[in-house]
Amino acid sequence: MKATTTDAVPGSPPVTGPPAAGRGLLPLLAFANTSMYALYLGVGSVLLPLQIEAIDPAHKVATLGMIGGVSAVFATLFNPVAGALSDRTGRRSPWILAGGLAALATMALLGNVHTVLLVTIAWCLGQAAMNIYQAAVTAVVPDRIPRARRGTASAVVGLGLPVGGTVGVLVASQAADSLNTGYLVLGAMVALAAALLTAFGREPHREHRRPAVPLRQQFQAFLSALASHDFRWAFIGRALLVLGYFLVSGYQLYILTDHVTLPAGLEPTEAIAVLTPISMAAMAISTVAGGVLSDRWDRRKLFVGLSAALTGLVTLVPVISPSWTGMIVFSALNGLAFGCFMAVDTAVVTLVLPRAEDAARDMGVLNIASAGPQIVAPFVAAAVIGHLGGYTALFLAGGALALLGALAIVPIRNVR
Repeated sequence: MKATTTDAVPGSPPVTGPPAAGRGLLPLLAFANTSMYALYLGVGSVLLPLQIEAIDPAHKVATLGMIGGVSAVFATLFNPVAGALSDRTGRRSPWILAGGLAALATMALLGNVHTVLLVTIAWCLGQAAMNIYQAAVTAVVPDRIPRARRGTASAVVGLGLPVGGTVGVLVASQAADSLNTGYLVLGAMVALAAALLTAFGREPHREHRRPAVPLRQQFQAFLSALASHDFRWAFIGRALLVLGYFLVSGYQLYILTDHVTLPAGLEPTEAIAVLTPISMAAMAISTVAGGVLSDRWDRRKLFVGLSAALTGLVTLVPVISPSWTGMIVFSALNGLAFGCFMAVDTAVVTLVLPRAEDAARDMGVLNIASAGPQIVAPFVAAAVIGHLGGYTALFLAGGALALLGALAIVPIRNVR
């Protein structure tokens, strides 16, 4: 397939741009991302907290924080490593398929373990599998989508978060009495998406594989992306925003159980099944609108900065009103803000990659800004809840971090 015109970063040697994407690629990528977020949110928001509560109810907050933090180490390590390996082999499809099938196997394991240790091991393996899958899927956009369509493509792909989040939480909530079924359904979605994308995605043939290089040189190259000014600030902004977001979202079930007064007869799992579609519908609207308008106006920093700031400010709503109504308003506004941020920020990232030929590796490094804060977030959240003022302090801490993330967008130079 013939390549488009040059798609290089200013100051770097010219590189060949991505080929025009086939008509069916974006729907396949949308489903791949939808299944990924369905598993992440269904497991993280419902299934795993319920499993931990059943195993160790007296220490559920600290135990969930420990498991979330340890497993996120695996996410942080496997994402960029898998990205670098797929760069070197010149193929994405084998890594997508291997990660998807491994995700199904690890979900089957997770649904059949009954101790904190075994849950920790199984979820760590699940994070490893999912991040192999995610690294390769994420690289398809800079690989095969022309520069002028990055915002629109990122918006379409970004719909995977609101749609997948809704599906995942609804599936998990319906499986509250049969966790194993919930795990299997979510794992099967990822495996199916991986099979469809690799079978019908028509990955273009690459003539040459990347040569093998010494381990030390690989490590130096792995970190070299952070030497790029714009890439570094994009990394910092995303890391702060994601850390603030996960401080709150990782404990939503326990917030609804222990902090918010729910209407009579409404169970916390049922409440999540109500709040998630509200948040995700708002997220879907802002994802599409933000991606398309940022392309049309060529003003991506403005969208990213304002949405990050709004993500921080809306955490005041449940502080002022720790009620069911307050949580509904918070969910809607948080969905609007976070959806726009993730859609447009993904487009920004693809435009500040230091080297097009290292796209998957550098996107993997950037994904540390998404996975890395999840290592810290559970420990920080557990400490804040236990020692610094409970869930009210948790909302305030999350909001402050998101506002700092908004400020980190300002120094980026080569994106408007």
